[in-house]
Amino acid sequence: MNATRRGLLTALPIVGAGVLGVGFWKMLQGMESGGFDPRAIKNPNVGRPIPEFAMPGLPGLGDGFTDKELKAETRPVLVNFFASWCIPCVQEMPGLRSISRNMPIWGIAYEDKPENASAFVQRDGTPYARVASDRHGRVAIDWGVTGVPESFLVAPGGRILWHGSAALDPQIYDAEIRPRLAGL
Repeated sequence: MNATRRGLLTALPIVGAGVLGVGFWKMLQGMESGGFDPRAIKNPNVGRPIPEFAMPGLPGLGDGFTDKELKAETRPVLVNFFASWCIPCVQEMPGLRSISRNMPIWGIAYEDKPENASAFVQRDGTPYARVASDRHGRVAIDWGVTGVPESFLVAPGGRILWHGSAALDPQIYDAEIRPRLAGL
């Protein structure tokens, strides 16, 4: 191996570490200035119609729902993907119950055992007007869900107006969802 090639191979990890360091430094600067939100996931489905789906219900909580039923709603609906095993989902439940006084929320249990999801929803009182089970996560993939909890504001007729990739609370509702509702 010649000296030039050896020098290049030696410099490569050092340059790589430098590039990563600059990237992390920029990210930290953005976080400090408020310009970087690690939860800000841009969902490509915002502004588009909801995908086609049909999901079964959960034990003791009804028959589930389809895209056609959601499109037929005459009021905006908040669709919330959740799971019983998700700690932020547990934390957002009181906020969802509060939000549900202002608008209907339809829940989708993501990759959860139906009996666990049903018990989770019924434990402290359900915030959901309707609830369904996406047992294998196929519907979530079509919606562009990257993890739970995630929520979507769906306009009458089935167009996605807003996407949130964090636990909802009344403050997020007032700051991000209520203004969109006022514009309808």
